[in-house]
Amino acid sequence: MHTTASEVLTFVQENDVKFIRLAFCNLFGRQKNISIMPQELPRAFTEGIAFDASAVAGFTDVAHSDLFLQPDAGTLAVLPWRPAHGRVARLFCNVTYPDGAPFEGDGRHILAQAVQRAASMGYAVKIGAACAFYLFELDEAGQPTMTPQDEAGYGDIAPLDKGENVRREICLTMEEMGIAPESSHHAQGPGQNEIDFTYADACSAADQLVTSWAVVKTIAARNGLHASFLPKPFADKSGSGMHINLSLAKEGQNIFRIGDEHSPEAESFIAGILARAREMTAFLNPLTNSYARLGAFEAPRYVTWSHQNRSQLIRIPAARSQKSVRMELRSADPTLNPYLGFALLIHAGLDGIAQRMPLHPSTDFDLFCADAARLAGLEQLPTTLKEAVEAAEASGFLKTYLPARTLDQYLAAKRAQWDAVTASDNPALKERSLYFPRV
Repeated sequence: MHTTASEVLTFVQENDVKFIRLAFCNLFGRQKNISIMPQELPRAFTEGIAFDASAVAGFTDVAHSDLFLQPDAGTLAVLPWRPAHGRVARLFCNVTYPDGAPFEGDGRHILAQAVQRAASMGYAVKIGAACAFYLFELDEAGQPTMTPQDEAGYGDIAPLDKGENVRREICLTMEEMGIAPESSHHAQGPGQNEIDFTYADACSAADQLVTSWAVVKTIAARNGLHASFLPKPFADKSGSGMHINLSLAKEGQNIFRIGDEHSPEAESFIAGILARAREMTAFLNPLTNSYARLGAFEAPRYVTWSHQNRSQLIRIPAARSQKSVRMELRSADPTLNPYLGFALLIHAGLDGIAQRMPLHPSTDFDLFCADAARLAGLEQLPTTLKEAVEAAEASGFLKTYLPARTLDQYLAAKRAQWDAVTASDNPALKERSLYFPRV
């Protein structure tokens, strides 16, 4: 990996790189880029490259429109689908003000602050994600249809599974870009696929997710398909979630343990996330469509935890080695901004440790099959985007860890989405037009 500006400049010169994409994300986690030529790269490292931040959703207004992109040398990757001669490379960037100060609304900066807080408390955070998506056919005009690529199910193989070649190409492309997929397979829904990633530090994990979404969509398009991360494209089929695995190490030792007994820190970390789950949901499940997924097909509805049990919000997966033990959050979906989502999860867990929150007893039964009496009294996640926004607006926790302008702009945009869908004569069609071509 190239970790210094001089190493990146040498690589660009020696490897026929003719185009550099300076990548960043808007407030909602959608990747943007400004492209420069190689001769501009030294200036990008020393001074940054200016861009119109007023044109980026959730950033600034026209009266304060100049922000700068500062490349992170450790994120250099060549785009394998671009020409081998006159290569195209990508660098993720931090966003700064003209005076060099960090832009407080930059998701990478917000996540870096959470990681720094964890380090100050003696913890190193590792995150790994498992992300599902659907592959759809295109029509004669090249526009996406709602026809899935195949009718296969979980773990099926060819010829029933028509996505295995696309998944292989996706995984090999990711490897070329320095991302390590752990596994891939056909998921439960028709045309649905899943790719799981190995652990990385929190910021690298977020960068890798953003990169992986671009890879999936690009490789799908090259194969005449449309890849969609829409959480619930079909009402009666499995939704596409993003399971977030978190582990914490203190003095090199994992605070999560094999078996049913965990360290007090691990229990308090889980308790902190459970305590803030409703308040964070608007960030972990950001679309009106997100809430059609929760409560069915192994997507949680209740704020509970258990070991192995896939009906819970948080589960502790089985592991055979101490280093592999972690907690898995199962509510999030792949339309979130991973920088904001990861930052909030880390802060919530650290609050739990700092306040020594007790972890309530595990819920060791199948919530999907339980009768009303067993479910009575269990706290539920928000059931609509409107309810999630209201929980976020009342949250002192979010006001503590997110800049006021960032929080206000985010929630205002989510309210506008809710209003646009619910005011429509055909909410389902409006929702599809808002999201399906874009996510």
